[in-house]
Amino acid sequence: MHSEIHPEKEIFSLCDKVREISYAIHVYLGHGYLEKIYENALVHRLRKAGLSVEQQVSIGVSDEDGTHLGDHVVDILVEKSIIIELKSVKSISSEHVAQLIGYLKAMRIEHGLLINFGSYKFEMRKLAFSPSSNVPPYQSLSSLCSFAAK
Repeated sequence: MHSEIHPEKEIFSLCDKVREISYAIHVYLGHGYLEKIYENALVHRLRKAGLSVEQQVSIGVSDEDGTHLGDHVVDILVEKSIIIELKSVKSISSEHVAQLIGYLKAMRIEHGLLINFGSYKFEMRKLAFSPSSNVPPYQSLSSLCSFAAK
């Protein structure tokens, strides 16, 4: 599956919209719920905002010769352009980042958001991975946005 072409401005606008909605959910629900509750809330509110959203998207992982190795399930795909991986944990770890990078590589999508609802402090990381790049995934662009819930 290839991502649709979106100008960078549109991607950043989509990321801003997801961040605003996610933060509003974090303020409303607080921390302490299972990941699925936050996933359902985010999908509901993104759709209410008029965005195209797919939930629990299955993706296959293949070896270099095309042999199917197994499947992953992406939490949320927004506008076929941004993968959202949700967590409800104390803090985001390097394993969570690696998981999202794996999803970006498997789906050949450049932009992903890692959102953690499990802490009193709202955490969101935006990752960008270029499928055509020779740069190893762990050196891909990564930025952290944290917001304290009021």
